[in-house]
Amino acid sequence: MTVGTHARRLRAGARTGPGLGPRVTVTGAASTAVRPLLEGPRRPARVLAAFPSAVYLEVRTELEPSVLAVVTGEAARLPNAALLSAPLPDLAVGEDASAGDGTVRIGRLTLRVRRWWDPAPPLGPVDPALLAQAAPLLDPWEHGVPGGGTADGLARSPASGQGLPGLAGNEAVGLLAASCASGWLLGAVTAAEQLVGLGPGLTPSGDDVLAGLLVTLRQLGAAAGVEPAVRLAGWLAAAVTFDARTRTTPLSATLLHCAARGEAGPEVIGVLRGVAGRQPLEPALRRLRRLGHTSGADLTQGMAIGLASVRALRGAA
Repeated sequence: MTVGTHARRLRAGARTGPGLGPRVTVTGAASTAVRPLLEGPRRPARVLAAFPSAVYLEVRTELEPSVLAVVTGEAARLPNAALLSAPLPDLAVGEDASAGDGTVRIGRLTLRVRRWWDPAPPLGPVDPALLAQAAPLLDPWEHGVPGGGTADGLARSPASGQGLPGLAGNEAVGLLAASCASGWLLGAVTAAEQLVGLGPGLTPSGDDVLAGLLVTLRQLGAAAGVEPAVRLAGWLAAAVTFDARTRTTPLSATLLHCAARGEAGPEVIGVLRGVAGRQPLEPALRRLRRLGHTSGADLTQGMAIGLASVRALRGAA
């Protein structure tokens, strides 16, 4: 996923100066993925990036997720997010920050977490016939991906133009798809390791593809009773998260750890629910594909690989 010039400057460590003004205290709802982080002892944190609708904090801990997304309703609700009940005040890279004891402090903002939401709600049993019906709709080559162009690259953006996944035609993606569908573990792990951290931005395209794949293998594999898909998800998760902190951005490493547990944002969960026949699929796909510049397309590509693999492994089993 490519982000704007502002995001690149922040990733490189550019400091815009701390926000000024009176202290702001708000309440919010956080993902259960970050509950151990938020309910644990207070730890210092650093602001990785700050945008009008989202601030990303890296907390000094060995726990995963180690990055917390503090967002408003205008940004994508990542599986490691705490959602504010009010707009964000002006914040910047370099602000003093900490997290723990049920509270997040960033500069003049204090967030008190009052509610929790589940980033991995169970799908329940899935009719295998529905998987075949959904497969063509997830194909990125048949369905153009609405582009975007927002400052943070993770906020929702209006459809404009057509696009394809950031790694369309990449040989490692092809190897990953073929290996997962055939159950060839060595090929799948080899391809996955080549994709970790591949591409620019806060969440590189390779990581987004892997995240979509991991969540789909784990969630749909369990819902459809395809145990080989769940086992494959476990092996791939171990491979891509082992040294993710050293191979990709802190935010993307955290999202890979979340995906390894089947945790995802509501756009991805909505597509899974659509595949399972719990809600209309095509509107859910449109919402997912609108994420960022290529993030939505990359996640969809990973989910398409995961769906095809669940179907193929079910037949093999």
